[in-house]
Amino acid sequence: MSSILTNTSAMVALQTMKNINTNLNRTQQEISTGKSVATAKDNAAVWAISKVMESDVKGFKGISDSLSLGSSSIAVAREAAETVTDLLTEIKGKIVAAQEENVDRAKMQTDIVALRDQIASVVGAAQFNGLNLIKGTDDVNILSSLDRAPNGNVTASNITVGRQDLSTSAGTYGTGTSLAANATVADSATAVASTGNTAEITFAGTWAANDTATLTVAGVDVNYTATGSSVSDIAAAFAGSINALGLEGLSASNTAGVLTITSTRAFEGLTVAQSANSAGGGTSDITQVNGAAPTGSNSATSSTIGQRAEKIEFSTSAAVNEGDGYKVTIGSSSYNYIAGKGETMEDVARGLKVAIDSAGITGVTTSVTQSDTGGWTLNVDNDGTGSASLAFSSTGNAGGKASGGLFGLDAIDVTTNAGADAALSNIETMISRGIDAAAAFGSDQKRIEIQNSFVGKLTDAMKAGIGSMVDADMEEASARLQALQVQQQLATQALSIANQAPQNILSLFR
Repeated sequence: MSSILTNTSAMVALQTMKNINTNLNRTQQEISTGKSVATAKDNAAVWAISKVMESDVKGFKGISDSLSLGSSSIAVAREAAETVTDLLTEIKGKIVAAQEENVDRAKMQTDIVALRDQIASVVGAAQFNGLNLIKGTDDVNILSSLDRAPNGNVTASNITVGRQDLSTSAGTYGTGTSLAANATVADSATAVASTGNTAEITFAGTWAANDTATLTVAGVDVNYTATGSSVSDIAAAFAGSINALGLEGLSASNTAGVLTITSTRAFEGLTVAQSANSAGGGTSDITQVNGAAPTGSNSATSSTIGQRAEKIEFSTSAAVNEGDGYKVTIGSSSYNYIAGKGETMEDVARGLKVAIDSAGITGVTTSVTQSDTGGWTLNVDNDGTGSASLAFSSTGNAGGKASGGLFGLDAIDVTTNAGADAALSNIETMISRGIDAAAAFGSDQKRIEIQNSFVGKLTDAMKAGIGSMVDADMEEASARLQALQVQQQLATQALSIANQAPQNILSLFR
């Protein structure tokens, strides 16, 4: 049936053309924007995901900038720490040269002062955008990542860079919790005196001709063959033989048949061993009064004469926290060191050594040793040239402000023998701290560079993922455009034909 009121063919052709035009418009939009999902109405779910990922990409670009800034700041600190280490090494060279007495120590001290001032200049100038990582102890956090959980929550991750304080500040001793139990004076000594330590040996029994005795002192054997002598003669003979050896810091004396061996060696104990042999038929006997049990014929024993220096022994189990201060009192003055972050009892012992050495107490020298069990000990000796005996004690308190890593550098003085000797050991501690600081910054900088590289690769991967979701396939869009253009032309022709159908009805009425 034909109708001039309802042209179904034209209606179908019109709908077909509308669909073609709609698809053509969408294809043209894809070509012009380059995206298959340009707005939320194109595909709401995909568009939402892409926008979240785009925000993450934007965030990672900011993280990359943060990492680059952090790497630059650490690079400045690392270069400064390496420079300080080199300057400290030069100072060591001057100190080594000053060990020889036949040199101009005053000029060497002038050079050391110049190098020391240059170190201070480097430490003060080692900042990037106002951040100086070789002064102070506070850690610095550098933004390294944004971590998105499955529930959508985002948390920031940081790379923590520890400051490496290379200043010469003395720190501030605290008044917090007592730490006295962590640093105790050995044998409850109350004074550090120049008096040597002794071993007393007595000779008893009947000594027949050809009875023999041997004393081993500091690894040297001293022999005696009896000729029926009295015990006093035997003690006197041994005293003379020991003194004739000329061993440093070692002397012997005889008092009524008691042989007293005295050692004034500051930081070295020595072993005394004895044995008797009654080969001549006597009942010879040797007894070491202070240290060993009595010995009978044909037997031997030994003991140790302790070092002259008094000892402060540090705990092997207590932790060292930033701000923990330890104090040593010698005579009427006290000397302290306040630990920094990550330090150990070794650092405390060496810091106290520097503090005492820096004071230049006449006749007082120090050393730091480690026991077989791992504990650290500060040894303080007094040779008596200043005072024969000085009060001696130690204590500790938490809650202070840490001493600088190069604490004591300002006090290095090689113009005297004692100063040159103390400087030689202390400069090693400072060089070690400079090396540790540079190494720590190098590790941190490497880590940041790795993270920055990863962030760049991650950003590229996320961009590629976003593109795969929302970018248009241009080859496909181009082919579709040509097809739709042809379809549009055909639809136009079909609609034109359909619109002519009512005209044909007029021929029926002619």
